[in-house]
Amino acid sequence: MNLKEKIRIIENFPQPGVRFKDITTLLKDGEAYQEAINRMVERLRHMEIDLIAGPEARGFVVGAPLAYALGIGFVPVRKSGKLPADVVETTYNLEYGESALAIHRDAIQPGQRVLVADDLLATGGTISAAIDLVKQLGGEVVGTAFFIELTYLNGRDKLPDCPVFTLVQY
Repeated sequence: MNLKEKIRIIENFPQPGVRFKDITTLLKDGEAYQEAINRMVERLRHMEIDLIAGPEARGFVVGAPLAYALGIGFVPVRKSGKLPADVVETTYNLEYGESALAIHRDAIQPGQRVLVADDLLATGGTISAAIDLVKQLGGEVVGTAFFIELTYLNGRDKLPDCPVFTLVQY
């Protein structure tokens, strides 16, 4: 199955000149969504992973099913102010501004091996922030996984010491 064909391109969203990669068309196709997760699971199965962390919100639709399929836990990385217990936070730059992410202080134990999963690797800002949070808690980031990588934005360059796995590249 060609997963790239299942991803819709939206011209000039969220601003002029941007070609937005919309995964909702892949997600609504049960066979394609299952295929994407299964391909990632096969690639990740050999790794020693204790937890998967995924940034809000699309990281949830990638990370949670991966964690389920691998039989491990999932840790949500949320926008600031969305988690009820004690958190650690970090701010980061987006393609279109600045934001902050948070994670529960007790979500990851020192030494746990964590894979960070999201839908898209673009400039690397969001994933770098999530990695920073995992490291603040003493977790060991063993890799990252994405449905899509926008190679022309060089986000991989922000992850020099971290294995990167992507299904589709633009």
